[in-house]
Amino acid sequence: MTNYQLPITNYQSLITNSQTEAIKVSNLHKHYGKLAAVRGINFTVNKGEMFGLIGPDGAGKTTSFHILGGVMEATAGEVLIFGQPARDARLMTGYLTQQFSLYLDLSIDENLRYAGGLRQVDDDLLWERRNKYLTLMSLERFGSRLAGELSGGMKQKLALCCALVSQPEVLLLDEPTTGVDPVSRREFWDVLAELSAEGMTIVVATPYLDEAERCHRVALMYSGQIHEIGTPAALRANLGLHRLEVKTANLELSEKILLQNLHTNIVDVQTFGDRLDVLVEDITMGENQVNELLKQQHPHIEHGEPTLENVFVTRLRQQGSAPPFLQFPRSRGGNREEGDREKVTGDRGNRKEGKREKREIIENSSTLSPSSSQIAIYANNLNRVFGKFQAVKSVNVEVRYGEIFGLLGANGAGKTTTIKMLCGLLAASGGEISLGGETGNLRSAKLRKRIGYMSQKFTLYDDLTILQNLEFYSGVYSVPRKLRREKIDWVISTCGLEGQENMLTGQLPGGWKQRVAFGASVMHEPDILFLDEPTSGVDPLARRQFWKLINDFARNGTAILVTTHYLEEAEQCNRMSFMVAGEIAAEGSPSYIKSSQPGQLIEIIVNQNQAASKLLKQQFDSWRVSIFANSLHIVLDNPETEISQVMQLLKSANFMVESLRPIPFSLEDAFIGIVQRIDN
Repeated sequence: MTNYQLPITNYQSLITNSQTEAIKVSNLHKHYGKLAAVRGINFTVNKGEMFGLIGPDGAGKTTSFHILGGVMEATAGEVLIFGQPARDARLMTGYLTQQFSLYLDLSIDENLRYAGGLRQVDDDLLWERRNKYLTLMSLERFGSRLAGELSGGMKQKLALCCALVSQPEVLLLDEPTTGVDPVSRREFWDVLAELSAEGMTIVVATPYLDEAERCHRVALMYSGQIHEIGTPAALRANLGLHRLEVKTANLELSEKILLQNLHTNIVDVQTFGDRLDVLVEDITMGENQVNELLKQQHPHIEHGEPTLENVFVTRLRQQGSAPPFLQFPRSRGGNREEGDREKVTGDRGNRKEGKREKREIIENSSTLSPSSSQIAIYANNLNRVFGKFQAVKSVNVEVRYGEIFGLLGANGAGKTTTIKMLCGLLAASGGEISLGGETGNLRSAKLRKRIGYMSQKFTLYDDLTILQNLEFYSGVYSVPRKLRREKIDWVISTCGLEGQENMLTGQLPGGWKQRVAFGASVMHEPDILFLDEPTSGVDPLARRQFWKLINDFARNGTAILVTTHYLEEAEQCNRMSFMVAGEIAAEGSPSYIKSSQPGQLIEIIVNQNQAASKLLKQQFDSWRVSIFANSLHIVLDNPETEISQVMQLLKSANFMVESLRPIPFSLEDAFIGIVQRIDN
């Protein structure tokens, strides 16, 4: 297809000095006793700008938001909102906290009336704004529905509406899309882009760096300080590194070889489900090095742009903030019968210590051996009915030992119901299930000892200490007493909680709770592991450590079924299924699903983003057009003919197109396309 490549104008040129300074933060400090949570940060945000604050758990982001929102006093320094101290500017500031305060037993309209009353909004204005924002969020038909009956994405949208009814000049959003499915996330960010275009100033913290790509500028914060500020493009360029996507016949061995050659132009190596991502200083030298080092593995190499996550991880590693990877203390033999352990095959490399048979990488599911001894999780025509509602419809699942399988879908797609049936927590209405070779009693004590399960809701007891929780689970899972201390110490060290094991679990931030919950679910070395959104709300550095551990368990023969709303991390899966309305809509490796998408994804940089987006949505399905900071993404089924149509449409409306180019589909783009094509 034709590649229309035009000069690209940096977003900085679009923010002129004549713009109004909405937020000014000067030498801000906040101490809690001897703990310095914020240590002298400085930044400004212009009116109408979308500004991202990203950093690891404990970086000081939420404390900064509390001070910006006027609900906490600073120890030193100054925060001005349109020239007023933050505390005096509270009526012009909307603030959506991580734990948003909706009243679940009130309806949507009742929650909005309550929020409007607190903000002293007149009744006539409240009704006008209620109609505007509920329509913007596609919630206008559900005004009488109780908040407790809404999906996670709808709750987040309602919480945003409650923050908007006072028509704030500044909107503060602290991790607003944690636990929200990809379709709702995309809609949520499109709404934010529209609010920004209307002149609202938005500051957002997010652990999802694909979301941070949508911000005009981003500040990288860790250890209470801001270390770098710039546009996403500038931060990636300043990294000075290049990314190679490498596919080989044995990923585990290839990763090991490349890791032994770090610091010789190779900076970082990360395993994904069907490839390695390799960061290099010099792209030509790096490609030659990888080809030479892996020549026995016949590497296939493609070039990719570095991501914001690459920036984030690299910068934190340079500061010495990367958590160490601690090898799991495995007992000899584990829980599966020794004979079964020797039969394990998959696509995760060779079994360690001579116990794992040599295996070949399996490029797609059709080449997997059908031997039932290799299948850990099996379902055929699985169904579940609640009254007259069919939540799961004829679902087929097959997961082998040593494999990471992703079950992905929007909220309400039937994923959690499917997992509960597969692991014996919920009876199926129809179909066949086999779990670890057991087809009868899926709740038997013997089978339970071979299964690990981490649910969305942490599965930890908030009123017990971290240590008490781990001791409880080691007992429930029958970890031998002589091994318990070693495994508990491993969980605490891996989580970075040494010296804090007697803290009540309820006092931990969400990201740390997730880490402890994962540790609790694997102490008994399960053969089969169910992970339901394990990294929800976890920062990118900790998320990478999570997946290193998950990969390690898979390489040692554990069958892993995982759900996640964060599709960038779903790239870690060997295979995956997309569920839509209780049915499987697509299945395959991450690369297969992305490459099988119809049409082409096009990036457009145009002088008036929001107006251009509205125009294009009048001519194309609205899901096809999305705003990413200073660019538009549009999915075209027939790019050869439709690109000229897009160019003519924008030109006739007097828009100036600065750049237009094809870009690869992300897994999130593929997911949204599949879901929307089915719905439409």
